[in-house]
Amino acid sequence: MYKQFYGFKEKPFNLVPNPAYLFLSSKHANALTFLEYGLTEKIGFVMLTGEIGIGKTTIVRYLLNQIESDMDVAVIFNTNVLSDDLINLILSEFEIEYNDNITKAKALEILYEFLIEKYSKGRKVLLIIDEAQNLTEEVLEEIRMLSNLQTDEEMLLQIMIVGQPELRDKISDPKLEQFAQRIAVSYHLSAMTLDETGEYIAYRTKKAGGKQGLFSLDSIKKIFEISNGIPRTINLLCDASLVYGYADEKKQIDSSVVDQVVQEKGGIGVFTKNRYDQNLQQKDDSIKEQKVVQGDLINKINNLENSFVQLKNLYHNYTREIESRVEFLRDEKVSDLKNALKEEKIKKEKLLLKYGSLKERYRLLLRKFKT
Repeated sequence: MYKQFYGFKEKPFNLVPNPAYLFLSSKHANALTFLEYGLTEKIGFVMLTGEIGIGKTTIVRYLLNQIESDMDVAVIFNTNVLSDDLINLILSEFEIEYNDNITKAKALEILYEFLIEKYSKGRKVLLIIDEAQNLTEEVLEEIRMLSNLQTDEEMLLQIMIVGQPELRDKISDPKLEQFAQRIAVSYHLSAMTLDETGEYIAYRTKKAGGKQGLFSLDSIKKIFEISNGIPRTINLLCDASLVYGYADEKKQIDSSVVDQVVQEKGGIGVFTKNRYDQNLQQKDDSIKEQKVVQGDLINKINNLENSFVQLKNLYHNYTREIESRVEFLRDEKVSDLKNALKEEKIKKEKLLLKYGSLKERYRLLLRKFKT
């Protein structure tokens, strides 16, 4: 509808993940590097997490387009599966023939034979499990056990689990510690910044054949504020804004067009005004909360300072009291020593007198015996 008006050869903001339109923000580039490393180095478990609409599926599809020629890949989207059915589901996704009534042990044997065959032909085998945050602990444990399918030198089956942030929370449970230890490469994909949002919009606009500057700076800022840097929401807003801009014959999309999209919604299912207002309210609440926290911190600091002053005064008072006691005890001890010394002098004088008397008696006795 608006393609010809804006000179596009195709719609630039489709919601369907398209690897050809992958925009490598710094976060997306890092995620791609981590995944490439995990697969090329034949690391057993690789994990990618991120918010809804952040671009996880687009990255995975882009990666598979680069390496899929020497790799057999199966993707499991149905994560509401029982542990007893997991192996059969994997066999189905790899298009391996089996009897529906086989036991789990037999299913594992068939899977192992398949992996050995691929290994002998020099091919890699990759199992991708999307929406993995929905998996139960029992199924995750079954997946962990698949890492035992290996030769003496390397893993026969590589597993990539992709999910929302809840997946990280789930595997941090001590019950799944063994599973978490098997994940050798992990990356959490976060939202884009304001600058990256502008680059993303410009990239997709140019890729579809549109002119640069189609979205004004104020409209990009508005889109970023509403979308919080989530690509899928950016696509929704941009596509709806182009529809509204075409209806009003606007050659450039400014913030008023974005505001109109948010306010009227138009049945497009885009980020609604209530959600936008909610975000603004959350920001206001966050600021208020920060002020409250700051006030609490100031009060706590003041209380600590008062407590410190009180402790300081108590310390000085205690110190003075101790010094007074020491002084008193010192004076008392000196007095005792003086008295003891005086008594010793009296005893000494008495002994000297007695000694003199005895000495005189001894002298007289000697004189008497000589005569």
